[in-house]
Amino acid sequence: MEALLLSRWQFAITTVYHFLFVPITLGLSIFTALLETCYVRTKHPEWKPVCKKLTKFFGTIFLINFAMGVVTGIVQEFHFGMNWSEYSRFMGDIFGAPLALEALTAFFLESTFLGIWMFGWDKLSEKAHCACIWLVTFGSNLSAFWILVANSFMQHPVGYAVNNGRAEMTDFFALVTNPYVIGEYSHTLFAGLATGGFVVLAVSAWKIIHDDDSREAFKQALKAGAVYMLIGTLGVMGTGHMHAQYLREGNPMKLSSMEALWETENPAPFAIVADINQDAGRNDFEITIPALFSFMLYNAPEGEVKGINDLQKEAAAQYGPGDYRPDVTGLFWSFRIMVGAGGLMAAIAGLVGFLTFTGRLEKFGFVLKFLPWLLPLPFVANSVGWYIAEGGRQPWIVVGLQKTAEAVSPNITGGEVWLTLIGFTVIYLLLAIAALYAALRFICRTKVTPAEGRNG
Repeated sequence: MEALLLSRWQFAITTVYHFLFVPITLGLSIFTALLETCYVRTKHPEWKPVCKKLTKFFGTIFLINFAMGVVTGIVQEFHFGMNWSEYSRFMGDIFGAPLALEALTAFFLESTFLGIWMFGWDKLSEKAHCACIWLVTFGSNLSAFWILVANSFMQHPVGYAVNNGRAEMTDFFALVTNPYVIGEYSHTLFAGLATGGFVVLAVSAWKIIHDDDSREAFKQALKAGAVYMLIGTLGVMGTGHMHAQYLREGNPMKLSSMEALWETENPAPFAIVADINQDAGRNDFEITIPALFSFMLYNAPEGEVKGINDLQKEAAAQYGPGDYRPDVTGLFWSFRIMVGAGGLMAAIAGLVGFLTFTGRLEKFGFVLKFLPWLLPLPFVANSVGWYIAEGGRQPWIVVGLQKTAEAVSPNITGGEVWLTLIGFTVIYLLLAIAALYAALRFICRTKVTPAEGRNG
């Protein structure tokens, strides 16, 4: 295999693996901070030790996940120099700025105060200790912001000029306020809430069933997790809708590819199921909702949506001969998997919330049994969502400025990439097994009861 294809596979595997941990970091950091705030401010003395133990419990899961996210994230930066040196040469002036700020303003902040939070339980006042976890939360989300600032430039370049064959930053404020950042960051933030909430639900359900001593505490955690997850899933839907409307102007090729809309239509239907063929378009078997796609983009039953074929002609006229279509089949089905998983998660959050707040959970114990088995749902949704974000801009690595084929390192060989691809994949697999084992061992052995003990 050629180095370009292998390098794309390597970076894709690394990124998807890293992105398994990012949403949990964002979601669990906020949830843990809220738990500790409840611990500090609660007016019910009988719940104070339980709140503290729940904070430590979910904080430990957050710590395990945070460590995995750091390890996998660092490796990504090496790819830019090893596999994508032409991209680094062309984009270094712009891409390097938010990455440097991410390290200086976010990573140092979250890692420093995370250490203080870990070892400061008996050394700081309650309020000071609580402030530490909020600073960790702020740092984690600030880190995501800077990364998405860099990524948003790749999706929609702003504030730059091309000089001597390199893209140079001319307006840092434009880079930070790129409209693409708003959609990407808000969608990622709420995806983190939904993912963190699902982790809380799944873990709490398991503890309620298997740990009699901790049952009452995790019933409360289940209630909080259901509300938290419902807020996340509804936020994901709202921000996704907002971002899709922006894509109508910001990246219409990605948008039409997600719908496999080959011809320009007004009004445009939304396809629930379709048999996609990139050469012939849709086949006879399809289920569509008339005018729904136009309604999603215009908030009205009419509105023109440009098709892939017309967008391909426009791109060829602007950039020269070539195929400017992404993987339409992959984007089409990825979008439906993401929406389906998100809708199911919202329904689960609503059902669990209804059962817990109405006191009917005991009558529907099978729900608790199923929750741990459904935990892969948010990770599937996040992974295909990230594929839509990155796969939708192909064949560009920076839309309109540099193609992916032009960004790969010129002297790297397929054999070298094969070696590192296999090495990284094996190491990641071993790390995943170790992290999962540590998390499961901790969850199974730790009890959360009102009485103080060795687990307190």
